[in-house]
Amino acid sequence: MTKIPVHIAEKLLLLQQGESSAASSVKHAVIEELVAENIVQRTGRIQKKLSITNTKALNIYLQNKFGINDLQQYIKTLSHENQNPLRNELTKISSHSKLKKVRTFKGFLVNCYEPIQAKINENKININPAAGTFYFIYDFETFEIPKNITVVGIENPENFRYIEKQKYLFKNIKPLFLSRYPQNQSKDMLKWLQTIPNNYLHFGDFDFSGIGIYLNEYQKYLGGKTEFFVPENMEQMLEKYGNNELYNTQKVNFNAENITEENLKRLFSLIHKYKKGLEQEIFIKN
Repeated sequence: MTKIPVHIAEKLLLLQQGESSAASSVKHAVIEELVAENIVQRTGRIQKKLSITNTKALNIYLQNKFGINDLQQYIKTLSHENQNPLRNELTKISSHSKLKKVRTFKGFLVNCYEPIQAKINENKININPAAGTFYFIYDFETFEIPKNITVVGIENPENFRYIEKQKYLFKNIKPLFLSRYPQNQSKDMLKWLQTIPNNYLHFGDFDFSGIGIYLNEYQKYLGGKTEFFVPENMEQMLEKYGNNELYNTQKVNFNAENITEENLKRLFSLIHKYKKGLEQEIFIKN
């Protein structure tokens, strides 16, 4: 039965309420994943503390990964004072009565701003979502796209929503955009990418966390057909709009010596030069 231990849930609730907590008292795989996702951050050199960077993202994470809709009620129901909760009580706090990891659908979301002819189950389909809508590819095992299409993986949901406002970034390619979120769908996305010949371009945050996600989750498995997207005006944007906190609070969770892409090497150097990170939302044009 997959669930978050009550003592970890209690710490998460404190963080959710705006408090901080000593990192040494909150050790669990869930916390490490939240830190890697930049939902929780560690600060301090000697006595490290944890705090929430994105409450909304934490709520989405808890709902998608554990089916937890109400963290406070989750703790109350599973506390020592209530050793035998009824099935209907569990259903109220979780989208699954056994608190198993919830996975409503296999597959992933796709989006594009120019129509793309594709196939699924040998049937031709036209991918052309109306503004404000996406396509969900369920039978991804049979999903085929033309070889001249570049698959662009997007980390942030807002960037995925407003791709038409970022057309200027992708003038030289015909892209099909894939969303990394909900994150529990990303393994299906990776499985599909491994089966197709198309090139993969990763569009994420321009900081250590973003680089780490790319190297550890994508390049590691897709090899030479991958590339980390770095806009031409990266230095000017990083200098003008970069965030020092993204530099100061993030750790390098990858071996920098393994970076082989010239654009990525340049980005890594620029991040150190300006001691700043840059979130990808800045490239959405109003």
